[in-house]
Amino acid sequence: MKKPIITLLTDFGTKDHYVASMKGAILNINPRCLLVDITHQVNPQDIEEGAFILANAYSYFPKGTIHLSVVDPGVGGIRRPILVVTPHYFFVGPDNGLFTLVAQREKIKQVVVLTQKKYFLSKISSTFHGRDIFAPVAAHLSLGVKPKAFGHEIKSLKELGPRRPFVKEGKLFGEILHIDAFGNVISNIDEEKLLRFVQSRSFAICAGRKVISGLKKGYWEGKKGEPIALLGSGGFVEISVREGNAQKILKVNRGDQIIISTK
Repeated sequence: MKKPIITLLTDFGTKDHYVASMKGAILNINPRCLLVDITHQVNPQDIEEGAFILANAYSYFPKGTIHLSVVDPGVGGIRRPILVVTPHYFFVGPDNGLFTLVAQREKIKQVVVLTQKKYFLSKISSTFHGRDIFAPVAAHLSLGVKPKAFGHEIKSLKELGPRRPFVKEGKLFGEILHIDAFGNVISNIDEEKLLRFVQSRSFAICAGRKVISGLKKGYWEGKKGEPIALLGSGGFVEISVREGNAQKILKVNRGDQIIISTK
């Protein structure tokens, strides 16, 4: 029998006891779990960054994987603890927009608000739902407890602000969705939207202080220190600098605009 897989994504870092405590809570309930760290280096309280990283990692895991994600600046407040069920995966965490990009890619079968305390730890801290609620729910789920047993179903998820590209006055407008550890600038414009807009025409991409013509096939095609555009591993238009940092050269930040114009 295969071991159930639970992934963990948080903004907790690795210096303190938080991640280990969550893993201990899971293994106390189901010692057979295989625990995989996606990352614990999400910038503190940065829900948007957590949503992006999760959306780019979850689908590479086997069917039935439970994705436990906690970036939760509203812990203990009015935001709801939830379980999201899709045809292939489970997602456990706060209903604060963290699952926005997943919901755009996956068909949502169920969203369950976690209310059944028998599946939580006996003592619940108002500041650590990752350990006391989300981790034990993920563990019980891995044992085969049905989603509906954890609480009541709701019809919608909280979503982050607009993140979809749009066409206006003959131009495709997008925005910077993520900046990775290398300084690569990743937009919210995916390959399908790009191709539908440009068709067979040549095009230029404007970001920050630079205008970049067309796409390269990979980083190797760029000259040292020169910004290039390409389709990154997540399938989005990305601006990179070979042996350099695109964010610093373009002087852009997440949320800044990217504009594509045809020639």
